[in-house]
Parts: sequence; structure tokens; C-alpha cells
Amino acid sequence: MTTTRRTLLAGTAAAATGAVLAEPAEALAYHRPEPTVVLVHGAFADASGWNEVAAELSRAGYPVIAPPNPLRGVAADAAYLASILATLSGPLVLVAHSYGGMVMSNAATGNANVKALVYVAAFAPDEGDTVPGLQYRFPGSKVTPEALDFRPHPTGADAYIKKELFRDAFAGDLPRATASLMWAGQRPLNASTFEEPSGVPAWRTIPSWYLAARNDQVIPVAAQRFMAQRAGSRVTEVAASHVAMMSQPTATVDLIKRAAR
Repeated sequence: MTTTRRTLLAGTAAAATGAVLAEPAEALAYHRPEPTVVLVHGAFADASGWNEVAAELSRAGYPVIAPPNPLRGVAADAAYLASILATLSGPLVLVAHSYGGMVMSNAATGNANVKALVYVAAFAPDEGDTVPGLQYRFPGSKVTPEALDFRPHPTGADAYIKKELFRDAFAGDLPRATASLMWAGQRPLNASTFEEPSGVPAWRTIPSWYLAARNDQVIPVAAQRFMAQRAGSRVTEVAASHVAMMSQPTATVDLIKRAAR
């Protein structure tokens, strides 16, 4: 065998060996599991508002969980969500709507598994902020105290949005029949929550994204822009009511995917 032929054969064998050795690493990178997406609902709603978003994420290969938000108070709700997060392994992307942003911002603080926060027409509080302080910082909210029914319970009172105001204020771009069912099944917020200040926010140390709803009648878009800018969030705006994840599910999913990269 000539020197030239031996050299060519040796080079071919080395290349083949290199390809075999490289393949597992490439395959591992290609099949890297996606982060688990945790969807946090807000007040006057439940996790079903995430159904279409969850379905699209699941089809795209993302593990998804949409736990219940107790709606009993900022600290209590954050502690409950934090306990759920503690049972999940691997990287997490947290996504919150409305009051769920208060809960997420507190629950994720100090959790090294949380890689990204996504706010969808949500409160992104700083330390000491309250729901009313952010909601009424700019004019335009139709969910004022006068828009709420307060129903007493043994340890306080629960707040519900009044039937005649629900669709216009909360879900103006959804069919009337859908909004009617949402009103009937709405989960109330403990009234004492309105006075409870937020703690140290996770967005100080965790990258965040924000989907701002320009037609929001609950959290005015000016308030959303203010909170997003303060948190250093990457912002996308859509023409949507407060329930942007329901009326604009594709835009919501696209933003979550960007945050998950």
C-alpha cells in the first residue's frame, strides 16, 4: 500500500470516528428537553383561561402545568405557588396573567430553576406595590370598587366583578356566551388582598417578557408599559382585551417560546 493510500484511509477512518463521537453530543443537543411552562391565572378567573395556550405549547413539545391560584392573598398565594414549583425539576418558564403576576413575582424569587418570567396583561410589582396602587396609577380601569360585588365569608369577604360589567371590563373581545360563562364561574379574590403589599420581585434577577394588551379595561396599557419598562422586560403589544391569552393565544405562545429559548 502506498503512503498516499494509507494516509487517505487513515484520514477517512479518523473522520468516521470523529463523526461517531460527535453524534451523541449533537443528538443530546437536538433532543434537549424543553423547559416546563407554568401557567398562573389571575383573579376573577381560573386555569381554563389558559386552555388554548396550553394546548399549543403541548403540541410544540413543552411540558405544561396550570396550577390553581388560591386567590387568598399575595403572600399566601405566592407560598402556595412556590410549593408547587419546588416539586418540579429542570428549568422552568413562569407565565402569569393579571393578579397572577403579583403571585409569580413573589413565588419565583430565589428559585434557581426559574429561567424566565412572562407577564400577560399582568401586574409586575416592585417591593411594596399593591394591586390598586398599580391598577389605578394611570386612568382607564373599569374594574373599580364600584364594579365589584363583595360577598362575606367567615374570615372576611370575597370580591366578584358584577355581571353587567364583566364582559365590557374583562373580556370585551370574546363572544358574549363565553364571557357569560366566565362570569358565572369566576373565582373571587379575597378583598383583603387589595391592601397587601408585594415583596421583593423575581424580575430583579430573572429575565422577563411582557405581552401588553392595548385594549385592556382592567389594567390600563399605560400601567402595563410602566411596569414592563421598570422590570426591564422585552415587550410585545397586541390589540386585545384583558384576557389576551384567550383572544390572542398565538401571540401569547410565540412570546412564551421566545422566553423559553
